[in-house]
Amino acid sequence: MSWFGFGFNGFGQICSPKSGDPILSNEDVEIKVVVPVRLRDYGPDRERRCHISASWSQRAFLQLEGDRHVCIGCSRADPPSQTACACVPQSHGCQDALVSERYLTLAFTDKIECWGFDATDSTPVWKMERMGLETAEIPAPLPLVLGGYVVSTLPFFQPLSPHLCAVSLALGMEHAVLLTASGTVYTWGSNSHGQLGHGELSWEEEPRPVEALWGMAMGGVAAGGWHSICISGGGDLYTWGWNESGQLGLPSRSVRGDRLCRTAAVQEVGRQKEEEGPDSSEVFISIQAFPALLDLPQEVEVTKVSCGSRHTAAITSAGDLYTWGWGEYGQLGQVTTSSSDQPVQVGFFADHGMHVVDVVCGPWNTFVCAVENKFPLPETNPPTSAGLLNQ
Repeated sequence: MSWFGFGFNGFGQICSPKSGDPILSNEDVEIKVVVPVRLRDYGPDRERRCHISASWSQRAFLQLEGDRHVCIGCSRADPPSQTACACVPQSHGCQDALVSERYLTLAFTDKIECWGFDATDSTPVWKMERMGLETAEIPAPLPLVLGGYVVSTLPFFQPLSPHLCAVSLALGMEHAVLLTASGTVYTWGSNSHGQLGHGELSWEEEPRPVEALWGMAMGGVAAGGWHSICISGGGDLYTWGWNESGQLGLPSRSVRGDRLCRTAAVQEVGRQKEEEGPDSSEVFISIQAFPALLDLPQEVEVTKVSCGSRHTAAITSAGDLYTWGWGEYGQLGQVTTSSSDQPVQVGFFADHGMHVVDVVCGPWNTFVCAVENKFPLPETNPPTSAGLLNQ
């Protein structure tokens, strides 16, 4: 079992360039990792199961077996340190962890603690006792907590009605997507880009069911910066919200326009053809205010989905990984910095005889857990500057 990362590496979240590497000759290259590389700093026993939580500049590993604890696997130093992975002493024995830019939230069986990265004292910035959990073997996953959920800003705790029977909660930049035990999806918060899925753009203060999904039990939810995704019980994907970078997997004018310009430049066609832009007869979607069924290639069944700020990644029942959306930092893992408004399989894992079992998107990067290594893997270094400059 190995974890890989690709995309934004500006704070060493994925890998730390070695002194003398050609990659250091280009300042843009060292922050863009366009092919998956193995993470090498998430603990002494890499065969143990781990889970990742990621923010824009932070990446945290939660050890799921044995002595459960959290390691922060990046550095704010410049350049990033190769030994940046450090265990958080306050995390020993925790059940779950959630990292943000300023705080690390830890869930224990009897309490929730929020620790500041810049704090110099030995006490958490916020704490809540967890009572009434004596019969619960496994607490609900963060950001859900007993009676509500936690956020990364004051006052940290937000209440939720127990009648919702929440089993999963995903937080976007300004909105929330909740899944209940019955498979119903609720959303609330900002709706400026249709990310709530109600067919309108008005703010919702309280959880409201997504009526377009009524009658279909959902099995998972995810939230990006301004878009939302859910998985049906049968493995179908429904997407809604902002599609500026193709993150919904629907036709995007900006993505198609960029693709046409690149194709025109490579083929050296005339200026008139280059300036025509996307086919005017095609329908492009900037905002999708209702859930839309997304057809993946070969009608694959999706088992897990995760969203970045403006990109999406999904795992199929066959263990394949598909990505789409914004690709400026290589977060799609497609050996390019181009964006895509169509799901495309990340060939790296299949090419190396590996099955993907977990995926976690940071805002501008992607982390993947894969098993069954059958072939030798490349060194854990970013691609060469020459390779990137040819993209």
